[in-house]
Amino acid sequence: MHESDAGLLAPGRAGSAAETATGDHAFLQAMLDAEAALTRARSVAGLAPAGAGRAVTAAADAGLFDVRELALRARAGGNPVIPLVADLVAAVDERARPFVHQGATSQDILDTAAMLVASRTLALVLDDLGRTADTLERLAAGHRDAPMPGRTLTQHAVPTAFGLKAAGWRSMVLDARDRLRSVRTSLPAQLGGAAGTLAAFSSDGGDEAALELVAVYARELGLAEPLLPWHTLRTPVADLAGALAFTAGALGKAAADVLALSRTETGELAEGSGGGSSAMPHKANPVRATLIAAAARRAPGLAATLYGSLAAEDERPAGAWHAEWEPLRDLLRLVGGAARDAAELTEGLRVFPSAMRSHLGLTGGLIVSERLAAVAAHRVGRARAQEILTGAAARARDEGRPLTEILAGEPAFDGLDLAELTDPARYTGCAGLLTDRALERR
Repeated sequence: MHESDAGLLAPGRAGSAAETATGDHAFLQAMLDAEAALTRARSVAGLAPAGAGRAVTAAADAGLFDVRELALRARAGGNPVIPLVADLVAAVDERARPFVHQGATSQDILDTAAMLVASRTLALVLDDLGRTADTLERLAAGHRDAPMPGRTLTQHAVPTAFGLKAAGWRSMVLDARDRLRSVRTSLPAQLGGAAGTLAAFSSDGGDEAALELVAVYARELGLAEPLLPWHTLRTPVADLAGALAFTAGALGKAAADVLALSRTETGELAEGSGGGSSAMPHKANPVRATLIAAAARRAPGLAATLYGSLAAEDERPAGAWHAEWEPLRDLLRLVGGAARDAAELTEGLRVFPSAMRSHLGLTGGLIVSERLAAVAAHRVGRARAQEILTGAAARARDEGRPLTEILAGEPAFDGLDLAELTDPARYTGCAGLLTDRALERR
């Protein structure tokens, strides 16, 4: 017995709105929507009776067709549009049958359907990105001045503030939002006929009528009007792939930070409701962040396949177009699930400023050695200051003593308040102002 893909091995997209929006039923409905829009456009252009558009639209209900049977029959011609057209013709009134799919090629319908599915899915993704950005704005503002260790190459570097980190996450989410918005508004309909010349449409009403038909078709679908048929000019798919892969990576950046900062020995962050373990009852795993991180790792490979399909031969390709279908759907699903998970992750994220503040003291003041070197340089010169701080830092590490204790007898720091100079919370630079500036972006 055939068993559909229920998402058992894909918890990142399971149950998400994007999963439904990209399912077989959704793609089937999009193909039917494309067919119905084409017949309606012909009716508007006077190339088909008005009743034909209405008849095809009434019959274009995915619930009336057997998806599995279409999939099996698609093997004969290499795509599902061929058997679908046959079934759609049989489903409409005899008077409307000549106007089903008239002049179009299978790629016109499937490409258009892919753009419809993408547009509908991106609307859902954008909603979730908006939720995430709103939550991160509140987190950044609420923790604007919460000091924490800045880490470079896994080690403590200089102090920063959690507000700035959250503002950075938000900035990348907004970058992703802007890219997806731009791509979504440019997603085009596809209509070119057998070899992208619109010849079959020109023969019905002339060249100008054929061009106008493309414009009407795009309007019927709510998609952009293409400048040219793009059967082998795959810019729309490549742009979509790039924006989706960037979005996965942008969300993955925040997830990577959450994973690092929620380690048991760090404990600066925690998911609101972590996931359990089958073997260890005490575990509260950062599951949302884990699923986002997995999506971020998969997305570039899927995008690479779509970029590879840019090299499509002739006026319609063998293989390049066909290679796009599954990775495009997987990308939409991955990013849709990751956006859902990011909204849930940020809305439930727990922040522990006390742990952050405590960790600033782990190096006994070494985290502000840069500041001390700058102060000493004004007194004894840069080279001497660097020498003093390098030696003092080594002694602090080797002897397990606070940096202030070692520097107390150093002439370069006579008369200075070493306690104040080594307070990490007083050396966060422009973190607060940078956070404010980032939050001005809407």
